[in-house]
Amino acid sequence: MNTIFKHARQKCLQWIVHHPKKFFTYSMIFLSVSFIGSLIQGIFFTKETVFTIKSPVLYSKSQMAQHSTVNNETEMEKIVEELKILKVKRDRKQLQKEDSLRIEYLFNQFQKLKNQ
Repeated sequence: MNTIFKHARQKCLQWIVHHPKKFFTYSMIFLSVSFIGSLIQGIFFTKETVFTIKSPVLYSKSQMAQHSTVNNETEMEKIVEELKILKVKRDRKQLQKEDSLRIEYLFNQFQKLKNQ
């Protein structure tokens, strides 16, 4: 299988060496069609959400980044306290369906805050 690819590649390279004008012409046609296609896509089929990826702030001296981490920590502490209360309720076997949903919601919120 590997020898087939090597042989095909050598044939292509030999054809390119023997026909450089045709290769250049085909390459320019391909590049022109690709460029026109990308222009058409950019003009007529634009996406509404361009550049949605935010680059992370690595070295910031602003107070916003520090303030958000403090807020996350306080929110996480509140979640942990509420989960402790629900654990006590579970130990008493007084959990209800709403409590189970609340535990799941709190756990998901905690994971989101932890991953930020």
